[in-house]
Amino acid sequence: METGGQKQVITSATNLVRSYDFATGEVIWTSTGLTRNVIPNPIYADGILYVMSGFRGSALQAIYLAKAKGDISGTDALLWTYDQDTPYTPNPLLMNGKLYFFRANRADLTCLDAKTGEVVYSKEKLEGINDLFSSPSGADNRIYVVSENICLVISAGDKPEILSSNPLDENFHTSPVIVGNELILRRFNSLYCFSE
Repeated sequence: METGGQKQVITSATNLVRSYDFATGEVIWTSTGLTRNVIPNPIYADGILYVMSGFRGSALQAIYLAKAKGDISGTDALLWTYDQDTPYTPNPLLMNGKLYFFRANRADLTCLDAKTGEVVYSKEKLEGINDLFSSPSGADNRIYVVSENICLVISAGDKPEILSSNPLDENFHTSPVIVGNELILRRFNSLYCFSE
């Protein structure tokens, strides 16, 4: 990503979160590490970077990149942190100023205000889903969640409401992709496109 005219490569890991200068490889800034076996990808919007992990603990950091230089631990570059219910495998979803994520690999959904870290709701159980390996996708104030043989459509915002529960005839572990009015799902050996 690029901030202040400087391209950065950002890695999130167990021991350190680091930013490297894209051109030279020099370290720009570091932050404390996350939990073990970091899988969720960093996400970025409106000048803020979000890194998280949820294996053998919970860790989430919101980092204001314009102020991030050197060791940012305990500085105002670290806007807020959260230490509960973060995902092990699924990526978070950032949409309309809210950060949505699941607890570990469970269908317990948490929503935070992306700027402040204030809890909008936490551990809202999505009925019909047990284990979850795919990441949520979002469009038009809706969140799409696919797990094994079901696709849920959930309202975004201050309270999650299941708008639609769609049984699927096969197992799905991959994340839904939205292109225009089409929902694309990939199974282990098949590709599906759902359209209005």
